[in-house]
Amino acid sequence: MTTITRDVAAAAAERRQNVRQRADRPSQRRSAEPAGSRASVRAALAGVQLRDAAGDGSVLEFTGHASVTERGYEMWDWYGPYTEVISADAFSETLARADLDVPLVLGHDQLRRIARTTTGTLDLSIDDTGLLVVARLDPADVDVAYIAPKLRSGLVDEMSFAFRIESGVWSPDWTQYRIERVDMHRGDTAIVGYGANPATDAGLRQQARSDSSRARALLELALAGD
Repeated sequence: MTTITRDVAAAAAERRQNVRQRADRPSQRRSAEPAGSRASVRAALAGVQLRDAAGDGSVLEFTGHASVTERGYEMWDWYGPYTEVISADAFSETLARADLDVPLVLGHDQLRRIARTTTGTLDLSIDDTGLLVVARLDPADVDVAYIAPKLRSGLVDEMSFAFRIESGVWSPDWTQYRIERVDMHRGDTAIVGYGANPATDAGLRQQARSDSSRARALLELALAGD
């Protein structure tokens, strides 16, 4: 039995003894072993693709997945490691809110916002992969100018999102926690260096002038295959 398997089994045994019911949320939920680690879910970008076409770059369109659904990733609670899975329908209620307020930020820094649902510059939806993020960015924004070349070069290639767990359940063996409903209102989606669920790739392309004479350059994060 490997060390990680022993750790999972030991954590599950302690969890079974100490957690009152399977519907209880993970205690001290975090993305790494150290107790002070941030609890975030991220989709890691495995590679970068560049596609160029004529255009003046007057608008940037960013597309990516801030998280994946129905795929397990390792998380930690008070007792040790476990597998977390977000259900495909966990976002249904939160994304249906008429007053949904979620920004796209850099590194979960709320002062480095580059798009927002309330301004009509950020759209969130669920597709077969997970949480789809589509943002229209201002290239004159200093944070956009900062992150664009890093995405192009692959220096930054992951996404994450901040949220609250509304409901979930532990598996019968206490090794997996399934998130059944989340609340994203006043949370965020973020472009990050590292997060918790490795699964995506990234791309950047420029597009020629549209029919309305506004040219767009496309910053595109898409989920890798399997």
